[in-house]
Amino acid sequence: MNKDLTVGEPQKVLWQFCLPLFGSVIFQQLYNIADSFVVGKFVGENALAAVGNSYEITLIFIAFAFGCNIGCSVVVSRLFGTKEYGEMKTAVYTSLIATGMLCLGLMAGGVIGCEGLLRLIHTPEEVFADSMLYLDIYIWGLPFLFFYNVCTGIFSAMGDSRTPFYFLAASSLANIAMDVLFVKAFQMGVGGVAWATFLCQGMSCLLAVAVVLKRLRGIVTEERVALFSWQLLGKIAVVAIPSILQQSFISIGNIVLQGVINGFGPSVMAGYSAAIKLNNLVITSLTTIGNGISNFASQNIGANKLERVRQGFRAGWKMVWIICLPLVLLYVLGGRILLYLFMEDITGTAIDTGVLFLRIVSPFYFVVSVKLAADGVLRGAALMGRFMAATFTDLVLRVVLAMCFAAPFGSVGIWCAWPAGWVIGMVLSVYFYHRSFRDLSC
Repeated sequence: MNKDLTVGEPQKVLWQFCLPLFGSVIFQQLYNIADSFVVGKFVGENALAAVGNSYEITLIFIAFAFGCNIGCSVVVSRLFGTKEYGEMKTAVYTSLIATGMLCLGLMAGGVIGCEGLLRLIHTPEEVFADSMLYLDIYIWGLPFLFFYNVCTGIFSAMGDSRTPFYFLAASSLANIAMDVLFVKAFQMGVGGVAWATFLCQGMSCLLAVAVVLKRLRGIVTEERVALFSWQLLGKIAVVAIPSILQQSFISIGNIVLQGVINGFGPSVMAGYSAAIKLNNLVITSLTTIGNGISNFASQNIGANKLERVRQGFRAGWKMVWIICLPLVLLYVLGGRILLYLFMEDITGTAIDTGVLFLRIVSPFYFVVSVKLAADGVLRGAALMGRFMAATFTDLVLRVVLAMCFAAPFGSVGIWCAWPAGWVIGMVLSVYFYHRSFRDLSC
């Protein structure tokens, strides 16, 4: 159901809107966690390393899908807030068409370039074949990833965070069952988890597209709705391209880091693969709440209710800290138990690597969560230059420090780079938020 985010008590409205988004991203992450869990338990440490190694490359494609989601969502939110429903429909159709063309280009690039990327990050030979197999199957499922993300952005823009949650809950649970079936019963190995993800994401995508089109037909407009607009594509691109660049550079940075980590061997790779899945579960969840804040800010800026934007940021800050508290305690105190889910050897280098990563990084979730809430407002206001400045500073610091610290301090030095980048990025994001709010109020 569509919801107007410009009315009602801001904190209550934001909680009601963001909690289903938080639930959705939990189920979204179950796709990757289930893949690692199943191959780690039923295939072996090398298979776990291969899935984790491939995952860093898939993040490039996810970055583009995320950018399409945000670009569409911010523009549609603004038009929904101003009740320009004809333009809103055109923006949706334009997003779907442009996303399809972008996806085709990325599929071609993936088919041609993924093997070279695996070589570039020094993938060990014992995990190379499985890494390549996983990526080959993943690339053919890119249309499902892209169109589902755009549909999620459309739902969120119109104040509906529950429908994507229902789709993801069903498909994620089905994915877990199919992972076990394909790997344990059919002995398909790494290919089994890739095919399970392909099929389940495909069903979610088809259902989401069908519901979006039905929802749009139910919104009555007097004027004839155009199927494509270069002007609206430009507005979408203004938000989407910086978001894509942000996520792409993060992905490229992660690939560089993966290359450094690969130099420490399959055991460290496996430990990092398991721990980074748990880390990404939190970061992606916080990012999704930031996206919810973007939709809230965009609708209210469109309705010229700027004080609600400030109230929404404060409510978002409280929300992410409430979510962070139990997760930090769980990872610091119970990280080893969580990592047991992914591997059989509970005393080796892999498990110790994962535990150390979580204990170093997780206390700083309180820092990065504030950054992501401030980034949400910047995106909602389409102030992408400032948003990118804070994000790239964080990324560059993390990559450079990891490369510098790896030689003298080993893998521990790589893990310490995360908090350093997050602290500087948070300071910049909060500064830009306060500065931008003054500019909007003038």
